[in-house]
Amino acid sequence: MEVIIIVVIMVLIFDFINGFHDCANSIATVVSTRVLSPATAVAWAAFFNFIAFAIFKEHKVAEKMMNTILDPSISNIVVISGGLVGAIFWNLLTWFWGIPSSSSHALIGGFLGAKVVKLGFGHLLPLLIEIKLILFFIVLAPLIGILFSYTISIIVINISKNFSYSRVDNYFRKLQLVSSALFSIGHGGNDAQKSMGIIWGILIVSGYSTHDQGIPNWVVISCYMALGLGTLFGGWRIVKTMGQKIAKLKPFEGFCAETGGAATLALTAVTGIPASTTHTITGCIMGTGMTKRLSAVRWGVAGNILIAWILTIPASATVGGLTYYILSLFSGQ
Repeated sequence: MEVIIIVVIMVLIFDFINGFHDCANSIATVVSTRVLSPATAVAWAAFFNFIAFAIFKEHKVAEKMMNTILDPSISNIVVISGGLVGAIFWNLLTWFWGIPSSSSHALIGGFLGAKVVKLGFGHLLPLLIEIKLILFFIVLAPLIGILFSYTISIIVINISKNFSYSRVDNYFRKLQLVSSALFSIGHGGNDAQKSMGIIWGILIVSGYSTHDQGIPNWVVISCYMALGLGTLFGGWRIVKTMGQKIAKLKPFEGFCAETGGAATLALTAVTGIPASTTHTITGCIMGTGMTKRLSAVRWGVAGNILIAWILTIPASATVGGLTYYILSLFSGQ
């Protein structure tokens, strides 16, 4: 029982770091446009991260995470521990470097690495086929974000073209509070469910729950709380990259980026796809910046972020696999 409690605490630590790491996703645009101060923006995002539990009643992302990524039929506590360590390691490393990367894909990589060491490389292809849709969304999520935010930006530009700059700025400073809240709700509804799915899988693996019983309420509330607290703590290194280095945004552009991101995350949450909020909002910022001109997007910074995206799954898989191997020597599993 003590081991189960420790691993559940590890999941909540990952969830906290996820909120801490992904804080930039929720507040970068609203801070860079100076609509809210950093402290107020963090509190605003954390509140709506948490309140998402009352909006997303279905837990399709959690079910996908538990059934597909974790898969209790071939996982045990050691596999789960290895996967979590791989994800936490990559999140902390990319936070230190100030590079936006996906907590979701770090988690996927960590579990893949641990499973491959447990089952052998012969099971790698079946595992990849099993999560092919999630892997596909590594590319698709930012592209959807670019499309949504670019389209919304063009519509807003055409609606606003006959108004004075000061009037447009004033309107969208208020509207950006709404779009920021919507994006934070989407972030909470997507990312908290990933940790919920893992804890649910732990309970099933250890015999304390079944598929039919569903996710206990204490798991739902604790995961949303951990994510919200992580966001409240804030990851300022990444905020600077997201809010200033990819493209400089005005309030109406921040509104368009956040609205496009919220729409993308709502789509993935409803369909049960654990998409990356980091990939999504990065694509949305790029899409909005592209309405001015292609050179408005700092493609060198975007290229560095892309490299981090490519490395996320292999790096976290390596650490996850190594951690599983070391733990298995002591546990015999």
